[in-house]
Amino acid sequence: MKGIILVIDGMGDRPIKELNNKTPLESANTPNMDKMVEEGITGIMDTIRPGVRPGSDTAHLTLLGYDPYEVYTGRGPIEALGIDMDVNPGDIAFRCNFSTADDNMIITDRRAGRIQEGTDKIADTINTMNLADDVEVIFKESDGHRGVLILRGEGLSDKITDSDPKKEGKKPKTVKPLDDSPEAKKTADIVNKFVEESFRLLKNHPVNEKLISEGKVPANIVLPRGVGEVPHLKTLDEKFGFKSACVAETGLIQGIGKLAGMDIIKIPGATGGINTDIDSIHKHIIKTVKDDQYDFILINVDGADEAGHDGDYLGKKGFIEKVDVIMGDLREIDDIVLFVTADHSTPVSVKDHSGDPVPVFIKADGLRVDDITEYGERAAAKGGLCRIRGSDVMQIIRDLMGVTDKYGA
Repeated sequence: MKGIILVIDGMGDRPIKELNNKTPLESANTPNMDKMVEEGITGIMDTIRPGVRPGSDTAHLTLLGYDPYEVYTGRGPIEALGIDMDVNPGDIAFRCNFSTADDNMIITDRRAGRIQEGTDKIADTINTMNLADDVEVIFKESDGHRGVLILRGEGLSDKITDSDPKKEGKKPKTVKPLDDSPEAKKTADIVNKFVEESFRLLKNHPVNEKLISEGKVPANIVLPRGVGEVPHLKTLDEKFGFKSACVAETGLIQGIGKLAGMDIIKIPGATGGINTDIDSIHKHIIKTVKDDQYDFILINVDGADEAGHDGDYLGKKGFIEKVDVIMGDLREIDDIVLFVTADHSTPVSVKDHSGDPVPVFIKADGLRVDDITEYGERAAAKGGLCRIRGSDVMQIIRDLMGVTDKYGA
Protein backbone atom coordinates (compact mmCIF):
# COMPACT_ATOMS: atom_id res chain seq x y z
CA MET A 1 0.00 0.00 0.00
CA LYS A 2 1.17 3.52 -0.84
CA GLY A 3 0.28 6.51 1.36
CA ILE A 4 -0.70 9.84 -0.22
CA ILE A 5 -1.70 13.19 1.26
CA LEU A 6 -3.29 15.43 -1.37
CA VAL A 7 -3.65 19.02 -0.19
CA ILE A 8 -5.94 21.39 -2.08
CA ASP A 9 -4.36 24.47 -0.59
CA GLY A 10 -6.78 26.89 1.11
CA MET A 11 -9.85 25.02 -0.14
CA GLY A 12 -11.92 25.44 3.03
CA ASP A 13 -14.34 28.37 3.11
CA ARG A 14 -17.49 29.86 4.59
CA PRO A 15 -20.99 30.18 3.05
CA ILE A 16 -21.21 32.85 0.36
CA LYS A 17 -24.44 34.72 -0.38
CA GLU A 18 -23.77 34.82 -4.13
CA LEU A 19 -23.44 31.01 -4.15
CA ASN A 20 -26.82 30.49 -2.45
CA ASN A 21 -25.08 30.39 0.93
CA LYS A 22 -22.86 27.52 -0.13
CA THR A 23 -19.08 27.45 -0.02
CA PRO A 24 -17.09 27.26 -3.27
CA LEU A 25 -16.49 23.56 -2.58
CA GLU A 26 -20.15 22.89 -1.85
CA SER A 27 -21.27 24.68 -5.02
CA ALA A 28 -18.57 23.21 -7.28
CA ASN A 29 -19.35 20.36 -9.67
CA THR A 30 -17.12 17.61 -8.26
CA PRO A 31 -18.47 14.23 -9.42
CA ASN A 32 -15.18 12.41 -8.90
CA MET A 33 -14.62 13.63 -5.36
CA ASP A 34 -18.27 13.01 -4.52
CA LYS A 35 -17.95 9.42 -5.75
CA MET A 36 -14.77 8.90 -3.72
CA VAL A 37 -16.53 10.32 -0.66
CA GLU A 38 -19.42 7.91 -1.23
CA GLU A 39 -16.95 5.03 -1.33
CA GLY A 40 -14.81 6.26 1.55
CA ILE A 41 -14.97 7.97 4.91
CA THR A 42 -15.16 11.68 5.66
CA GLY A 43 -14.62 14.09 8.51
CA ILE A 44 -13.33 17.53 9.40
CA MET A 45 -9.90 18.49 10.65
CA ASP A 46 -8.28 21.20 12.74
CA THR A 47 -4.87 21.19 11.12
CA ILE A 48 -3.12 22.41 14.25
CA ARG A 49 -5.73 23.06 16.96
CA PRO A 50 -9.33 24.31 17.01
CA GLY A 51 -9.40 28.03 16.27
CA VAL A 52 -5.71 28.25 15.30
CA ARG A 53 -5.10 29.96 11.93
CA PRO A 54 -2.44 27.76 10.32
CA GLY A 55 0.13 28.95 7.85
CA SER A 56 0.72 26.66 4.91
CA ASP A 57 4.16 25.91 6.35
CA THR A 58 3.07 24.95 9.86
CA ALA A 59 0.06 23.07 8.45
CA HIS A 60 2.16 20.90 6.14
CA LEU A 61 4.73 20.20 8.84
CA THR A 62 1.91 18.99 11.07
CA LEU A 63 0.37 16.82 8.35
CA LEU A 64 3.76 15.12 7.88
CA GLY A 65 3.96 14.24 11.56
CA TYR A 66 6.13 17.06 12.92
CA ASP A 67 5.22 19.28 15.86
CA PRO A 68 5.40 22.83 14.48
CA TYR A 69 5.75 24.25 17.99
CA GLU A 70 9.04 22.36 18.27
CA VAL A 71 10.54 22.55 14.75
CA TYR A 72 9.18 25.69 13.07
CA THR A 73 11.56 28.65 12.99
CA GLY A 74 9.99 30.77 10.23
CA ARG A 75 8.94 30.63 6.62
CA GLY A 76 11.99 32.23 5.05
CA PRO A 77 14.49 29.35 5.38
CA ILE A 78 11.91 26.84 4.13
CA GLU A 79 11.23 28.95 1.05
CA ALA A 80 15.00 29.32 0.49
CA LEU A 81 15.47 25.56 0.44
CA GLY A 82 12.49 25.17 -1.84
CA ILE A 83 14.05 27.32 -4.56
CA ASP A 84 17.47 25.65 -4.27
CA MET A 85 19.31 28.43 -2.45
CA ASP A 86 22.38 27.47 -0.45
CA VAL A 87 21.72 28.22 3.21
CA ASN A 88 24.58 28.17 5.70
CA PRO A 89 24.50 27.93 9.50
CA GLY A 90 23.92 31.39 10.90
CA ASP A 91 22.19 32.69 7.76
CA ILE A 92 19.00 34.67 8.33
CA ALA A 93 16.37 34.02 5.65
CA PHE A 94 13.16 35.84 4.75
CA ARG A 95 10.26 35.13 2.50
CA CYS A 96 9.58 38.31 0.49
CA ASN A 97 6.80 39.84 -1.56
CA PHE A 98 7.38 41.90 -4.67
CA SER A 99 4.90 44.70 -3.95
CA THR A 100 3.68 48.03 -5.31
CA ALA A 101 4.09 51.35 -3.47
CA ASP A 102 3.10 54.90 -4.38
CA ASP A 103 5.48 57.89 -4.23
CA ASN A 104 4.99 58.08 -0.45
CA MET A 105 5.90 54.39 0.01
CA ILE A 106 2.30 53.49 0.82
CA ILE A 107 1.62 49.93 -0.30
CA THR A 108 -1.09 49.81 -2.97
CA ASP A 109 -0.72 46.13 -3.95
CA ARG A 110 1.03 43.63 -1.67
CA ARG A 111 1.53 41.19 -4.57
CA ALA A 112 2.43 43.62 -7.40
CA GLY A 113 -0.47 42.48 -9.53
CA ARG A 114 0.71 38.88 -9.04
CA ILE A 115 3.66 39.60 -11.31
CA GLN A 116 4.81 36.62 -13.40
CA GLU A 117 7.67 37.95 -15.55
CA GLY A 118 10.82 39.99 -15.07
CA THR A 119 11.39 39.18 -11.39
CA ASP A 120 14.74 37.58 -12.24
CA LYS A 121 15.95 40.93 -13.59
CA ILE A 122 14.64 42.70 -10.49
CA ALA A 123 16.49 40.14 -8.36
CA ASP A 124 19.74 40.92 -10.21
CA THR A 125 19.35 44.58 -9.23
CA ILE A 126 18.58 43.75 -5.60
CA ASN A 127 21.77 41.68 -5.42
CA THR A 128 23.81 44.84 -6.08
CA MET A 129 22.86 46.22 -2.67
CA ASN A 130 25.56 46.93 -0.10
CA LEU A 131 23.78 47.44 3.22
CA ALA A 132 26.70 46.82 5.56
CA ASP A 133 30.37 46.01 5.08
CA ASP A 134 30.10 42.77 7.06
CA VAL A 135 26.74 41.52 5.71
CA GLU A 136 26.09 39.96 2.31
CA VAL A 137 22.71 40.35 0.57
CA ILE A 138 21.63 37.24 -1.37
CA PHE A 139 18.29 37.47 -3.15
CA LYS A 140 16.45 35.14 -5.52
CA GLU A 141 13.05 35.27 -7.15
CA SER A 142 10.60 32.47 -6.38
CA ASP A 143 7.26 31.72 -8.06
CA GLY A 144 4.95 34.60 -8.93
CA HIS A 145 5.21 37.61 -6.63
CA ARG A 146 7.46 35.80 -4.15
CA GLY A 147 11.17 35.99 -3.48
CA VAL A 148 13.70 35.00 -0.84
CA LEU A 149 16.27 37.16 0.94
CA ILE A 150 19.26 35.75 2.82
CA LEU A 151 21.43 37.93 5.03
CA ARG A 152 24.85 36.37 5.61
CA GLY A 153 27.38 37.73 8.07
CA GLU A 154 28.45 37.95 11.68
CA GLY A 155 26.27 39.18 14.52
CA LEU A 156 22.81 38.63 13.01
CA SER A 157 19.57 37.42 14.63
CA ASP A 158 16.14 36.20 13.54
CA LYS A 159 14.52 37.78 16.61
CA ILE A 160 12.92 40.65 14.66
CA THR A 161 9.48 41.62 13.35
CA ASP A 162 8.20 41.66 9.73
CA SER A 163 8.05 44.61 7.35
CA ASP A 164 4.84 43.51 5.60
CA PRO A 165 1.84 45.62 6.75
CA LYS A 166 -0.46 42.75 5.62
CA LYS A 167 -2.94 45.30 4.18
CA GLU A 168 -2.88 47.82 1.38
CA GLY A 169 -3.05 51.52 2.22
CA LYS A 170 -0.25 51.40 4.78
CA LYS A 171 3.48 51.98 4.69
CA PRO A 172 5.87 49.07 5.30
CA LYS A 173 6.15 48.33 8.99
CA THR A 174 9.29 49.47 10.73
CA VAL A 175 11.16 46.27 11.59
CA LYS A 176 11.95 46.09 15.31
CA PRO A 177 14.08 43.79 17.47
CA LEU A 178 12.21 41.31 19.64
CA ASP A 179 14.89 41.25 22.32
CA ASP A 180 17.57 43.57 23.67
CA SER A 181 20.48 41.91 21.91
CA PRO A 182 22.79 43.95 19.67
CA GLU A 183 22.38 41.22 17.01
CA ALA A 184 18.61 41.76 16.81
CA LYS A 185 19.00 45.55 16.65
CA LYS A 186 21.63 45.28 13.92
CA THR A 187 19.47 42.92 11.84
CA ALA A 188 16.36 45.08 12.22
CA ASP A 189 18.28 48.15 11.08
CA ILE A 190 19.64 46.30 8.04
CA VAL A 191 16.18 45.05 7.01
CA ASN A 192 14.68 48.54 7.31
CA LYS A 193 17.49 49.81 5.11
CA PHE A 194 16.84 46.96 2.66
CA VAL A 195 13.19 47.95 2.23
CA GLU A 196 14.06 51.61 1.63
CA GLU A 197 16.86 50.72 -0.77
CA SER A 198 14.62 48.34 -2.71
CA PHE A 199 12.19 51.19 -3.34
CA ARG A 200 15.00 53.49 -4.45
CA LEU A 201 16.47 50.93 -6.84
CA LEU A 202 13.24 49.60 -8.30
CA LYS A 203 10.91 52.57 -8.80
CA ASN A 204 12.51 53.39 -12.18
CA HIS A 205 13.61 49.86 -13.05
CA PRO A 206 13.19 48.90 -16.75
CA VAL A 207 10.93 45.96 -15.81
CA ASN A 208 8.63 48.34 -13.95
CA GLU A 209 8.68 50.95 -16.71
CA LYS A 210 7.53 48.21 -19.09
CA LEU A 211 4.80 47.07 -16.70
CA ILE A 212 3.50 50.63 -16.34
CA SER A 213 3.52 51.12 -20.13
CA GLU A 214 1.33 48.00 -20.39
CA GLY A 215 -1.15 49.38 -17.84
CA LYS A 216 0.05 47.06 -15.09
CA VAL A 217 1.25 47.85 -11.59
CA PRO A 218 5.00 47.88 -10.92
CA ALA A 219 6.95 45.68 -8.54
CA ASN A 220 8.80 48.63 -7.04
CA ILE A 221 9.38 47.56 -3.43
CA VAL A 222 10.28 44.32 -1.64
CA LEU A 223 8.75 43.39 1.73
CA PRO A 224 10.64 40.78 3.80
CA ARG A 225 8.69 38.61 6.23
CA GLY A 226 8.74 35.13 7.75
CA VAL A 227 12.25 35.46 9.14
CA GLY A 228 13.98 32.39 10.52
CA GLU A 229 16.99 30.11 10.73
CA VAL A 230 17.09 26.72 9.06
CA PRO A 231 15.55 23.97 11.24
CA HIS A 232 16.92 20.43 11.33
CA LEU A 233 14.32 17.65 11.05
CA LYS A 234 14.38 13.89 11.06
CA THR A 235 13.52 12.76 7.54
CA LEU A 236 10.41 10.71 6.80
CA ASP A 237 12.73 7.82 6.06
CA GLU A 238 14.24 8.15 9.54
CA LYS A 239 10.83 8.60 11.20
CA PHE A 240 8.77 6.04 9.29
CA GLY A 241 11.04 4.17 6.87
CA PHE A 242 9.38 5.86 3.88
CA LYS A 243 10.95 6.56 0.51
CA SER A 244 8.92 9.65 -0.30
CA ALA A 245 8.27 12.31 -2.93
CA CYS A 246 6.78 15.80 -2.92
CA VAL A 247 4.73 17.03 -5.90
CA ALA A 248 4.15 20.74 -5.32
CA GLU A 249 3.98 24.01 -7.22
CA THR A 250 5.45 26.48 -4.75
CA GLY A 251 8.90 26.90 -3.28
CA LEU A 252 7.47 26.84 0.22
CA ILE A 253 6.02 23.32 -0.01
CA GLN A 254 9.05 22.08 -1.93
CA GLY A 255 11.19 23.45 0.89
CA ILE A 256 9.21 21.49 3.46
CA GLY A 257 9.64 18.42 1.28
CA LYS A 258 13.41 18.95 1.27
CA LEU A 259 13.49 19.34 5.05
CA ALA A 260 11.60 16.06 5.31
CA GLY A 261 14.08 14.30 2.99
CA MET A 262 11.62 13.87 0.12
CA ASP A 263 12.42 13.74 -3.59
CA ILE A 264 11.10 16.95 -5.19
CA ILE A 265 9.09 16.51 -8.39
CA LYS A 266 9.28 19.72 -10.42
CA ILE A 267 6.19 20.60 -12.49
CA PRO A 268 6.76 22.59 -15.70
CA GLY A 269 4.17 25.34 -16.12
CA ALA A 270 3.11 25.35 -12.46
CA THR A 271 2.55 28.86 -11.11
CA GLY A 272 0.76 28.31 -7.80
CA GLY A 273 -2.25 30.28 -9.08
CA ILE A 274 -5.56 29.60 -10.79
CA ASN A 275 -3.80 30.15 -14.13
CA THR A 276 -1.42 27.25 -13.49
CA ASP A 277 -0.89 24.49 -16.05
CA ILE A 278 -3.35 22.05 -14.51
CA ASP A 279 -2.72 19.46 -17.24
CA SER A 280 0.99 19.39 -16.39
CA ILE A 281 0.15 19.06 -12.69
CA HIS A 282 -2.28 16.25 -13.51
CA LYS A 283 0.32 14.36 -15.53
CA HIS A 284 3.05 14.65 -12.89
CA ILE A 285 0.74 13.63 -10.05
CA ILE A 286 -0.40 10.46 -11.76
CA LYS A 287 3.10 9.58 -12.95
CA THR A 288 4.52 9.95 -9.43
CA VAL A 289 1.69 8.00 -7.79
CA LYS A 290 2.33 5.12 -10.20
CA ASP A 291 6.10 5.21 -9.57
CA ASP A 292 6.91 2.04 -7.61
CA GLN A 293 9.95 3.56 -5.88
CA TYR A 294 7.84 5.72 -3.54
CA ASP A 295 6.05 4.55 -0.38
CA PHE A 296 4.60 7.96 0.43
CA ILE A 297 3.75 11.09 -1.58
CA LEU A 298 2.81 14.61 -0.54
CA ILE A 299 0.85 16.51 -3.21
CA ASN A 300 -0.07 20.20 -3.07
CA VAL A 301 -2.11 22.19 -5.61
CA ASP A 302 -2.32 25.86 -4.76
CA GLY A 303 -4.83 27.80 -6.88
CA ALA A 304 -7.80 27.70 -4.49
CA ASP A 305 -5.73 29.49 -1.86
CA GLU A 306 -4.82 32.29 -4.28
CA ALA A 307 -8.47 32.76 -5.20
CA GLY A 308 -9.41 32.90 -1.52
CA HIS A 309 -6.81 35.58 -0.84
CA ASP A 310 -8.13 37.54 -3.82
CA GLY A 311 -11.78 37.24 -2.71
CA ASP A 312 -12.55 35.45 -6.00
CA TYR A 313 -15.28 32.93 -5.15
CA LEU A 314 -15.97 32.02 -8.79
CA GLY A 315 -12.26 31.50 -9.45
CA LYS A 316 -12.03 29.30 -6.37
CA LYS A 317 -15.05 27.26 -7.38
CA GLY A 318 -13.71 26.83 -10.91
CA PHE A 319 -10.27 25.76 -9.71
CA ILE A 320 -11.74 23.11 -7.41
CA GLU A 321 -13.61 21.74 -10.43
CA LYS A 322 -10.31 21.49 -12.33
CA VAL A 323 -8.75 19.53 -9.48
CA ASP A 324 -11.73 17.16 -9.52
CA VAL A 325 -10.66 15.98 -12.98
CA ILE A 326 -7.39 14.74 -11.46
CA MET A 327 -9.39 12.85 -8.84
CA GLY A 328 -11.04 10.81 -11.58
CA ASP A 329 -7.70 9.17 -12.42
CA LEU A 330 -6.70 8.76 -8.77
CA ARG A 331 -9.96 6.94 -8.08
CA GLU A 332 -8.97 4.25 -10.58
CA ILE A 333 -5.63 3.49 -8.88
CA ASP A 334 -5.68 0.56 -6.45
CA ASP A 335 -3.49 -0.18 -3.44
CA ILE A 336 -3.27 3.39 -2.22
CA VAL A 337 -4.32 5.15 0.97
CA LEU A 338 -5.35 8.61 -0.25
CA PHE A 339 -6.03 11.33 2.31
CA VAL A 340 -7.59 14.41 0.64
CA THR A 341 -7.77 17.66 2.56
CA ALA A 342 -7.03 21.36 2.66
CA ASP A 343 -4.16 22.64 4.77
CA HIS A 344 -6.35 25.47 6.05
CA SER A 345 -9.42 27.49 5.14
CA THR A 346 -8.98 30.69 3.13
CA PRO A 347 -12.48 32.23 3.13
CA VAL A 348 -13.07 34.69 0.30
CA SER A 349 -14.87 36.93 2.82
CA VAL A 350 -11.70 37.10 4.94
CA LYS A 351 -9.08 37.05 2.15
CA ASP A 352 -6.73 35.28 4.55
CA HIS A 353 -6.38 32.03 6.45
CA SER A 354 -8.90 31.31 9.16
CA GLY A 355 -9.23 28.84 12.01
CA ASP A 356 -12.23 27.07 10.44
CA PRO A 357 -11.79 23.29 10.29
CA VAL A 358 -11.32 21.78 6.84
CA PRO A 359 -13.15 18.88 5.17
CA VAL A 360 -11.26 15.62 4.63
CA PHE A 361 -11.90 12.23 3.12
CA ILE A 362 -9.99 8.97 2.79
CA LYS A 363 -9.90 6.52 -0.10
CA ALA A 364 -8.58 3.09 0.89
CA ASP A 365 -9.56 -0.55 1.05
CA GLY A 366 -11.38 -1.88 4.08
CA LEU A 367 -12.79 1.41 5.36
CA ARG A 368 -15.88 1.69 7.54
CA VAL A 369 -17.71 3.57 4.81
CA ASP A 370 -20.10 6.23 6.13
CA ASP A 371 -23.31 7.66 4.65
CA ILE A 372 -21.86 10.87 3.18
CA THR A 373 -22.23 11.21 -0.60
CA GLU A 374 -20.82 14.65 -1.39
CA TYR A 375 -17.68 16.57 -0.55
CA GLY A 376 -18.27 19.78 1.35
CA GLU A 377 -17.53 21.44 4.66
CA ARG A 378 -20.91 20.78 6.26
CA ALA A 379 -21.44 17.33 4.80
CA ALA A 380 -17.99 16.19 5.93
CA ALA A 381 -18.74 17.30 9.50
CA LYS A 382 -21.32 14.50 9.65
CA GLY A 383 -18.90 11.80 8.48
CA GLY A 384 -17.57 8.73 10.23
CA LEU A 385 -14.06 10.09 10.71
CA CYS A 386 -15.59 12.77 12.95
CA ARG A 387 -13.25 15.61 13.96
CA ILE A 388 -9.50 15.05 13.98
CA ARG A 389 -6.31 17.08 14.15
CA GLY A 390 -3.53 17.30 11.60
CA SER A 391 -1.21 15.47 14.00
CA ASP A 392 -3.46 12.39 13.60
CA VAL A 393 -3.09 12.13 9.84
CA MET A 394 0.19 10.23 9.43
CA GLN A 395 -0.83 7.76 12.13
CA ILE A 396 -4.18 7.11 10.40
CA ILE A 397 -2.51 6.68 7.00
CA ARG A 398 0.20 4.37 8.34
CA ASP A 399 -2.38 2.22 10.12
CA LEU A 400 -4.39 1.83 6.89
CA MET A 401 -1.15 1.01 5.07
CA GLY A 402 -0.56 -1.76 7.62
CA VAL A 403 2.87 -0.53 8.73
CA THR A 404 2.27 0.47 12.37
CA ASP A 405 3.36 -1.49 15.42
CA LYS A 406 0.91 -2.54 18.12
CA TYR A 407 1.05 -0.44 21.26
CA GLY A 408 1.18 -2.81 24.21
CA ALA A 409 1.13 -6.58 24.51
